[in-house]
Amino acid sequence: MSQLAADCDAINLSQGFPSFDPPQELTDRITYHLRHGGNQYAPMPGLPELRKAIAEKTRRLQGRVVDADSEVTVCTGATEGIFSAIQAIVRPGDEVIVFDPAYDSYEPSVTLAGGITRHVPLSISDDGFDFHIDWQQLEATVNDKTRLIIVNFPHNPTGAIFSADDLNYLADIVRDTNIYLLSDEVYEHIIFDGKSHHSLASHDELWPRSFVICSFGKTFHATGWKVGYCLAPSELTDEFRRVHQFTTFSVSTPMQHGLADYLVSNPEFYENLSAFYQQKRDLFCGLLRETRFRFTPSRSTFFQIVEYGDISNELDVSLAKKWTREISVASIPLSVFCEKPFTGTRLRFCFAKDDATLADAVEKLKQL
Repeated sequence: MSQLAADCDAINLSQGFPSFDPPQELTDRITYHLRHGGNQYAPMPGLPELRKAIAEKTRRLQGRVVDADSEVTVCTGATEGIFSAIQAIVRPGDEVIVFDPAYDSYEPSVTLAGGITRHVPLSISDDGFDFHIDWQQLEATVNDKTRLIIVNFPHNPTGAIFSADDLNYLADIVRDTNIYLLSDEVYEHIIFDGKSHHSLASHDELWPRSFVICSFGKTFHATGWKVGYCLAPSELTDEFRRVHQFTTFSVSTPMQHGLADYLVSNPEFYENLSAFYQQKRDLFCGLLRETRFRFTPSRSTFFQIVEYGDISNELDVSLAKKWTREISVASIPLSVFCEKPFTGTRLRFCFAKDDATLADAVEKLKQL
């Protein structure tokens, strides 16, 4: 959709990247290290100072004490972290459960490992806007071949979040099994309306079987840097690093130096990120109320789901392309995240854009 948006000179609210730059102090620190010798290979697990900063952040926010040397690995973005975790533990014939709508890198990674992906659709509340796991359906899907369950909360594309109770439900299901967990938490710092992020790392029963993947790109408006990290108990980290070493070996050294400096000196940036994006969400949703879309404001991430059934019954894929061409606003159809389409007349818009871009986009959407 981004390519179509470029071809049509459309406002691109499809792909999930911000239209604003990372904080100046962070880029200044990276520039400093570029000019002061930080240009050779970093250690395979990541720079020690960055891993220590990640460990301290994890302790403060999730109450989990992790060993920076043996339980934290810097990776080439969250996608590489997800890939390496899957390759580390999935064997031919193993089953891996994902929840639709699901991020599109999960299943190809499972297939490359010889695994079989089982899709469990999220349930939709009666009002049509609250997506959540059906725990009974998950329990019915788990079997002796289940090797891994992948969860993604805060959730792309729906904005669903995990509660403390959800972690307990998940623990009930995997208790007394050999199932591992992979938690994609790249939007950990973008949760709204006073809610908190409940990481699998925070749960004493889930942590020993978990890989937790996070992203600096999403947190610091720098998706093009492709820097993330994996938290996992030491035994799982050993397996993760066996793949990571030969997938990418090491991650950009000056980026790591700059991130390490900035995490220590400016923790308030990620602490205030939810408030920053909540203002964006509120502005966008306030403008959208002048359109014919139906929606409930997103609970997390920088994505807003809208229901367009009052405007058209056309299939979401063809309609998203049509509106990109005809009104010059690009979106993502939810059905592309699903094995079997069940999300109906819903589109995803990205509101990680400057205010003027959001206002211009909604002016065009008012034409519908």
